[in-house]
Amino acid sequence: MSEQTAAQVQDVPIISTFIRSPLSRAVLDHLPKLRFIATRSTGYDQIDVAAVKVRGVVVSDVPRYGANTVAEYTFGLMLCLSRKIIQAYERALHGQVSLDGLEGFDLNGKTLGVIGTGSIGVDVVRIARGVGMDVLAYDVKPQPLVAEVLGFAYVPLVDLLRRSDVVSLHVPATPQTHHLMNRERFGLMKHGSSLINTARGDLVDAAALAWALDEGILAGAGLDVVEGEELVAEQERLLATPGAEEKLRTLLRHHVLLRRENGIITPHAAFYSREALQRILDTTISNIRCFLAGQPENVVS
Repeated sequence: MSEQTAAQVQDVPIISTFIRSPLSRAVLDHLPKLRFIATRSTGYDQIDVAAVKVRGVVVSDVPRYGANTVAEYTFGLMLCLSRKIIQAYERALHGQVSLDGLEGFDLNGKTLGVIGTGSIGVDVVRIARGVGMDVLAYDVKPQPLVAEVLGFAYVPLVDLLRRSDVVSLHVPATPQTHHLMNRERFGLMKHGSSLINTARGDLVDAAALAWALDEGILAGAGLDVVEGEELVAEQERLLATPGAEEKLRTLLRHHVLLRRENGIITPHAAFYSREALQRILDTTISNIRCFLAGQPENVVS
């Protein structure tokens, strides 16, 4: 939401936002009567949480709406990389039948490293175990019982990176996770491994990712999110955003991957299924009703 739009609705007590509608301190200054924000997402990094706390504004999110949805998409990206499905499709589209360069690898028997074992990460583990993968996980809040039931092991992050054939990211965007995957951590990974990111673009340093691909540390990368993606949707806001020039450079570094056969980028679509959208709507409506009844649910701030 822009400051101009906020000024036009300055009397509203409730706002429902999405990941591409940031609520910054400056925007919130134009909403003096705001009391509740219902974000239609699990993540809420588009909201200035410190600013809403000062104003006494309650924020509710939509947890667990797309755990299986995003997990399934994660494996879609994984399979596209491991079996070169996109290259095979493009070749068939042009009437070519040669198999040269299309040799892939089995996921069965490989080791998947899952960083972040919230609801999405756990569903990724469940699918991975179902296709015969060994799973290592890292989380600041491990769940030993879940690990025992599903048959995976928690290990230090360094060990996970060194031992995994595929690494999949499932942590929120926070100051602590910004550029979680940097040059140092890419340098720890197996040569010929792959990276999947269906979480948040800020988790991956674009320059370091390009370096890892160039060096052959990574054989491929599947990204549904990229750093700076929020700037693409609104050109006017882009031009007025402080620091937009550097963010655009970062965005372009990611999109250079589109020219690589071993890089896949999709437009933040992992959550976008019919069933998940309905769950988002149902939970958002419930969140608003509960707030109005004086019993807010799914409160994150």
